[in-house]
Amino acid sequence: MNEQLRIGVGKRDITPKVGRPLFGYRPDIFSKSVNDALTATAVAFCQNDTKAMIISATLGVFKTELADKIQRVITEKTKIPHVILSATHTHSGPNTSGITGWGDIDHEYCDDILLPRLTEAAAEAACSLRDAKLGIGVVKSRVGINRRQHGADGKISLGQNPWGIYDDTMTVLRFAEPCGKPLASIVHYGAHCTAAGANTEITRDWAGFMLDRLEKESGAPAAFINGGFGDVGPRLSNGATTGDISHAGEIGGMAALDAVLAWKNSKNTEPANLSVKTGELILPLKARLPREEAQKLFEQTNENAVNIEAQKHRYYKNVLASYQNKEPEEKQLIIPQTLVSLGNVVFVPFMFEVFSEITMRLRHYSPYEHTLCMGTANGYEHYLPSQDQLCRGGYEVGMFQTSRVQSLCDNTDDIIIRENLKLMENMKK
Repeated sequence: MNEQLRIGVGKRDITPKVGRPLFGYRPDIFSKSVNDALTATAVAFCQNDTKAMIISATLGVFKTELADKIQRVITEKTKIPHVILSATHTHSGPNTSGITGWGDIDHEYCDDILLPRLTEAAAEAACSLRDAKLGIGVVKSRVGINRRQHGADGKISLGQNPWGIYDDTMTVLRFAEPCGKPLASIVHYGAHCTAAGANTEITRDWAGFMLDRLEKESGAPAAFINGGFGDVGPRLSNGATTGDISHAGEIGGMAALDAVLAWKNSKNTEPANLSVKTGELILPLKARLPREEAQKLFEQTNENAVNIEAQKHRYYKNVLASYQNKEPEEKQLIIPQTLVSLGNVVFVPFMFEVFSEITMRLRHYSPYEHTLCMGTANGYEHYLPSQDQLCRGGYEVGMFQTSRVQSLCDNTDDIIIRENLKLMENMKK
């Protein structure tokens, strides 16, 4: 007989010092003030001998090596073996990625603020376990909109595409003690946290406004997990995918209405049995770009560029270096995977800014009623487009094709769905 599910919650302020670089657009944007504090919320789960933890940090992305280090430290501290680390993808926080073209990773912040405070939040969660019931609320939300704007000339730019696919499902998990006292909430939805744009205020963006309202209504900590947001931006009134702080408050208010409604409508489910399944995602790689083609394209790039143009320069340079160093070609990229399920809810981490259609397709075939895909979780491997969008190009596709010396195959979406479904089916047995 299974023991009662227990959960614990810990929360910490992870706001960086003012004056440090902000992540998201280019390396020369520095913070001048704090609009709202960045936070990290840890939720620990325990049942019988199974233990897991999900940490949501209001940051852009975690460099994979940084995520690995944080997970190791937290596991050592808490003795919880399975830790999923999720970034909400605000573009108005510190640089924790170190991507070429976006500036260097802020090691001082990571060492002095991020790592110790995440560890504190995790330790608090692990030490505060309480018997818990799970309630699930689902609403349809128009907070997001496909951001791959189609021009009359057929070109793709970042904006709003009213014909494009996006996932309108917002799911709220409500945890409470058997007596009904609220313990925590988790909100899952997919949309870029870019409403504030290339601002100079530190902010959690629209998701922060949503969380503050939900915490006030529920009386308990709330965490946000971003889903399939690679091609989804906030539905801003200016018709763009970025704005300013006022736009973040505007769309955050919309999100708050939906989240609170889902929370209030959530109903207790059957006993939420906790399960964990680990494995590997094996993703085939393409052959390298031919040396002559890489040389020609490299000569067309600028080493002083920023953003994706700097990414392209680095890519062609690395391809040429791989030939110069006579490096053997790799056949596949192997990504460790950890799935956590609570009854008919399953958390599925992706180390990518994953397109919404991929997560919706996975949910359709999943054996779990509530399949919560987590974008930019447990590290960062750039974008993962659905293969039907590769022919259209655009920013996201360019990032996908230049993120590695050998890019992932065009049908990676099909493969990653199959690989995750195998793990889910084994976990269900």
